[in-house]
Amino acid sequence: MVDRPEETPRPDYGAAWSGFDLEAEKSGFAGDLDAAVNACVECCDRHCGAGRIALRCLSADAVLSEYSFEDLRDLSARAANLFRAQGVGPGDVVSGLLPRRVELIAVILGAWRLGAVYQPLFTAFGPRAIEQRLQTSRAKVIVTDSANRAKLDEVPNRPRVVLVRAEGAALPEGDLDYRAAMAAAPAEFAPVMRRGTDLFMLMSTSGTTGAPKGVPVPLFAMLSFGLYMRQAIDLRRDDVFWNIADPGWAYGLYYAVCGPLLLGCATTLCEAGFTAESCYRVIDGLGVTSLAGSPTAFRLLLAAGPAAAAALKGRLRVVSSAGEPLNPEVIRWFAQHLGVPIHDHYGQTELGMCVNNHHGLDHPVRAGSAGLAMPGYRMAVLDEAGRELGPNQPGTLAVDIARSPALWFTGYLNNDTPAIAGGYYRTGDSVELEPDGSVSFIGRADDVITSSGYRIGPFDVESVLLEHPDVVETAVIGVPDPQRTEIVKAFVILRDGATRDDALRETLQQLVRRRLSAHAYPRQIDFVTELPKTPSGKIQRFLLRNAEIARQKQAAAPTA
Repeated sequence: MVDRPEETPRPDYGAAWSGFDLEAEKSGFAGDLDAAVNACVECCDRHCGAGRIALRCLSADAVLSEYSFEDLRDLSARAANLFRAQGVGPGDVVSGLLPRRVELIAVILGAWRLGAVYQPLFTAFGPRAIEQRLQTSRAKVIVTDSANRAKLDEVPNRPRVVLVRAEGAALPEGDLDYRAAMAAAPAEFAPVMRRGTDLFMLMSTSGTTGAPKGVPVPLFAMLSFGLYMRQAIDLRRDDVFWNIADPGWAYGLYYAVCGPLLLGCATTLCEAGFTAESCYRVIDGLGVTSLAGSPTAFRLLLAAGPAAAAALKGRLRVVSSAGEPLNPEVIRWFAQHLGVPIHDHYGQTELGMCVNNHHGLDHPVRAGSAGLAMPGYRMAVLDEAGRELGPNQPGTLAVDIARSPALWFTGYLNNDTPAIAGGYYRTGDSVELEPDGSVSFIGRADDVITSSGYRIGPFDVESVLLEHPDVVETAVIGVPDPQRTEIVKAFVILRDGATRDDALRETLQQLVRRRLSAHAYPRQIDFVTELPKTPSGKIQRFLLRNAEIARQKQAAAPTA
């Protein structure tokens, strides 16, 4: 994990991939990744001594606070003492239901220092979502704040609550006052060593059906997280890094907390909600050089227009995108109006990031492609029988287990759902391999549209629609049709002031006909004001599809 000077040429991707050395990567850790390692040491303690900034926190009212690695070491020790006093031991789970403030980082690092497991709970979760995840984790302690505390009243059999109280707020009976307990706790705590196969995070993931599944994350996963930060993000010590993703989700916890701190680089937390205006203010005020986030956020910057971006053109060095495919129009817009390359990256909660257009490695980057397998991983495209497919043949993206030494996921927690079969982990995403080995995203397996025998990827249609200057955001689904199996339907959010009329519908349809293909154009277009999304910003096409199916059934039902 040695810094690379600015003027040094980027390493060649092919050499990095074919020459991946697992033992050499392990040697970059302070501890023994197989036998005796502690995540708090790797992400904090070993970087102490130079007085470097580790964390920048912007409050909801834009007040900046900065913390050194030494500050975080002391806070983590106090938190570890607090948790141990509540009966938490190595391997036990600590849950955090907290906004993006320094207390969140103290809780995470304190749990790791103790050898415990951290479970993130997104602050927009309601009581049912919290209950489901606590049932999975059997957490010993949950740390929350006054703004979220009432949700826990509806959670049966909840663990001990540690409360970060707002000024003047009452302390519910049975709760422990976080600030008072931290002030009383010693600022020293010897890190508890664990094995690389022991857990340090417990995530949750779910598809379109079923309860959330627990995703155990072992300490060995830090190796993969570090690879991503160095090779895909290309994070450098002199960067001002801001990953706007919330640490309540995988991309935020893996790569806004663990990843940058692992490399000894400062990370940024911004408590306020995201808008284009606030994003530009943070970039300008902090001098952000490396930005990471989701296409949903980046499309908001595009929607704000070129004038808002003009003052910051050339200020960013790199931008990284993850969460869903990055539309080519966003790539072109960032290059033209912000003067920065924005690269698409692909991963899952179960995998971390594994297919990337790497900022830190030299390889061709093709707009619309998710990129190439990260060193340490071998990706394959499988047909329904589990056979590997060659270029330009659509199939399911999978990880070749035997040839992916950086892979850390082995299965879900206390869940019989098969994760690995026949030597492959199947992602459930439909893709094609290009002749150069890069991966082109088609859609989730259940998102792909079959119309008149054609397989149509919603991402391709969405990307073309976004080329129109009046389109801010769009989601494309297949709607059942008796003649064509399915027809393409688009839900479109327009810019303020755009006219919602049949003329614009026709224009958009012809745009897709011309730019993509005649069989892929949306025969139906609804202009809407919002789209259903997960809390992390992914569009939930299945909800749109289910609503359309229900509407068709209702329309076909005989009237009384």
